[in-house]
Amino acid sequence: MDIKAYIDSGILELFVAGQLSENENKDVQDMMLKHPEVLQEVLDIESAIVKLSSTMSPSDNTHLLLQRIKEKLQFGASDVKVIPINKPRYNWLTYTGWAAALIVGAGLLWTLNQNQQLESQVSEMDTENLYLEQQIEQAKTDLVIKENLLKVLRDRNIISVPLDGQGNFTDSYAKVYWNKADNSIYLDAQGLPEAPEGKVWQIWSLTLNPLSPTSLGTIDNFNDDANKIFNIANANESQAFGITLEPTGGSKTPTMEQLHTLGVVSQP
Repeated sequence: MDIKAYIDSGILELFVAGQLSENENKDVQDMMLKHPEVLQEVLDIESAIVKLSSTMSPSDNTHLLLQRIKEKLQFGASDVKVIPINKPRYNWLTYTGWAAALIVGAGLLWTLNQNQQLESQVSEMDTENLYLEQQIEQAKTDLVIKENLLKVLRDRNIISVPLDGQGNFTDSYAKVYWNKADNSIYLDAQGLPEAPEGKVWQIWSLTLNPLSPTSLGTIDNFNDDANKIFNIANANESQAFGITLEPTGGSKTPTMEQLHTLGVVSQP
């Protein structure tokens, strides 16, 4: 029989733990009597158990170990043979070490997983906080714009010019608020439809005698603006304002067939 394989099989650990049947116990006892290395292995296993148990109970368990070995071998103290101790084997400690390593490894994996989940949660919280901060800043900006707009619209020096729908575009409308003090107008274009693809709304300042249009520029972001209120510079002595639908980039002169709204500045 291969004694090394027999020792490495784990049956001796089961024998020490009392997990074998009566016949299996007898077989192990016979092997211990026939092979000193088997007996030494059992002694080493028992010693390891005593060392482990001593960490929980400080009492000396050595005499219990010797008594258990005697009982298992079923011979008196006078018959005990002195076995030379060669390089001991510590299979039990090896198994315990592997078990501890597995436990520690599992603990490290659990900790790493928890850290990754925590980092993910922190990252999500940072993203949400950043989004909320942006929303708050945007709300503050919108509030400032609205307050400034109300201030402008309530100024007694503001000239209000309604622009009515023209020709086939009677459903269109807009309104110009002209502040001559700072040469600017606020155009409320809520009554205009979205510009078709390839087209833009163009604003015109008009003098009536002789009729002379001056472009105030195009509203390129009209479709994307939710409020449809636009601030436009106007240093002209305007007598009327008009809005036409022009090709992207605007036109040098208004396309009269696409004149959607027109309004005359009231004379004081």
